[in-house]
Amino acid sequence: MLKRAVCIISGGMDSALSAKIAQNEGFEIIALHFNYGQRTEAKELECFRKIASALDASETYEIDLPFFGQIGASALTDARIDVPTGGLEEGVPVTYVPFRNGIFLSIAAAVAEKHAAEALFIGVVEEDSSGYPDCRASYIEQMQKAINLGTKDETHIEIRMPLVALKKSEIVQRSLALDVPLKDTWSCYQSEEAACGVCDSCRLRLKGFQEAGSVDPIPYAN
Repeated sequence: MLKRAVCIISGGMDSALSAKIAQNEGFEIIALHFNYGQRTEAKELECFRKIASALDASETYEIDLPFFGQIGASALTDARIDVPTGGLEEGVPVTYVPFRNGIFLSIAAAVAEKHAAEALFIGVVEEDSSGYPDCRASYIEQMQKAINLGTKDETHIEIRMPLVALKKSEIVQRSLALDVPLKDTWSCYQSEEAACGVCDSCRLRLKGFQEAGSVDPIPYAN
């Protein structure tokens, strides 16, 4: 019997690996991407398309969510707020986009219900990340309960988060082992031509490659 999974793919390394794991488990991939006014929107969309193609996705969705810019409150969606470049800090950083994953998962659930998909894959990382509250396993588990309560009786969706307890170095290692096209992924919060190398996301990515004993294939300015 055909298994379908909706995979939320940002264009980054984590979500690309998460989707590759879904494919390796025998799921037909429905690739889902969100343009929400983030600083690197064009680059992330370009990467998403390459990743979805490499996964041979049966369906692709590119959904625009311009209201995130109206809400603001994040350095990713409000140009008036600078992206921090001084290193990882304690607490929730200003790059956190309020309730982003909750909104993404809600839309993904609608797509999953349409296609009778049995799983949603999301590349959240809790153990070795920037500290976003919507990346916690306990939160995702509660969203799964809410989604299944709010859909048809015959809809049963499992939210899979295969990377949630991994370190970045382990994500790099598994990506290399599974031939994830890391050269076609993007993590930088603020630059699209060459990654800045100093934002939180770049620092975490570079640290992961260093600890994995590998070289990041994307270009960096610094």
